[in-house]
Amino acid sequence: MGSLALSRVAAQDPAPTITDEVARLARQELAPLASAIDAGSVYPGDFLRRLGKVGAWSSHVPQEGPADLRWAIQSMAALGEVCGATAFMAWCQNTLVWYVANSTNMKLAARFGNCFSSGRALGGTGLSNPMKSFFGIERLKLRGRKVDGGYIVRGALPWVSNLGPDHYFGTIFEREDEEGTTVMFLADCSDPAITLTPCKPFLAMDGTGTYGVQFRDVFVPDDLILAEPAAPFVKKIRAGFILLQAGMGLGLMKDCINIMDEVHAPLGHVNRYLPQQPVQFRELYAEFEKEAMTLAHDPYNADDSYWRRVVALRLRIGDASVAVAHAAMLHCGARGYLMSHRAQRRLREAYFVAIVTPATKQLRKMLADG
Repeated sequence: MGSLALSRVAAQDPAPTITDEVARLARQELAPLASAIDAGSVYPGDFLRRLGKVGAWSSHVPQEGPADLRWAIQSMAALGEVCGATAFMAWCQNTLVWYVANSTNMKLAARFGNCFSSGRALGGTGLSNPMKSFFGIERLKLRGRKVDGGYIVRGALPWVSNLGPDHYFGTIFEREDEEGTTVMFLADCSDPAITLTPCKPFLAMDGTGTYGVQFRDVFVPDDLILAEPAAPFVKKIRAGFILLQAGMGLGLMKDCINIMDEVHAPLGHVNRYLPQQPVQFRELYAEFEKEAMTLAHDPYNADDSYWRRVVALRLRIGDASVAVAHAAMLHCGARGYLMSHRAQRRLREAYFVAIVTPATKQLRKMLADG
């Protein structure tokens, strides 16, 4: 079977106004919700669907083979400049689209491709545990056995985000009858055999629809299989999976630079003694953005040197996100320590950029392992 990437009839460049429109919606509609999303009193499902209508989830869908992630990353950066939690949910949605767009299961692609990329249906990515498993950090938590027409899957995942009772997500199980063989599939949260359990409160970003997910002998039909075996598929989509995360860090970095600029007039006379200044981070931001745009234009590149550049960039963005948010707090002083000031929220969000899979420590392991 061919993939959705090869089945599209006409290749069209995404409208150059997608990022501008996402940025406008972020400023006008998302900004007033950011604190409530951070606190967990709001999950912005309606806003995420609204973004789908302006093309935020479709710009990176492969066109007759090639794929280009630049607009998706830029749009997520525009969201991240306002709200790190929403940028993360945008990554979840974009990654779900990425899975389906690269699947060779044409029934699945036909059923869900436009549904996800248009935002009519929302969902996430359950690859935190599998990504750790593939790099020798932990074992797969889901197991499946073959039955007529599909598989029966059991197990539990501790954290999956951008979920709700009518959402979907992609994840991976290991076959019980074939040790070491893995299968990637779409999980339907409306299945009564799937239980979503709210997580304990997080340090930040509680409105991200994050749940523990339990599979109690869930029947997964063949029509929901994304890839079998999963390993070659993951190798194909892994660069896109990681590169799309760049938008979260870039958006956060840009706002932290803005925060430092905002307090320059009243506090610049003393802030100049701090070791880290906005000019340094502007240079880093420009460097990261240039590298991200270069890599995002070629996400199917199979060269090892390309893969290492992707991993290295993601590592540097995670480190820089924490550094720039820390600097923004110091530049703000006491005013940034107020719960009403966004500087403290950006610092808490920055730690998430550094620890979301693949976390800083995993990225370093991946580079060390070669």
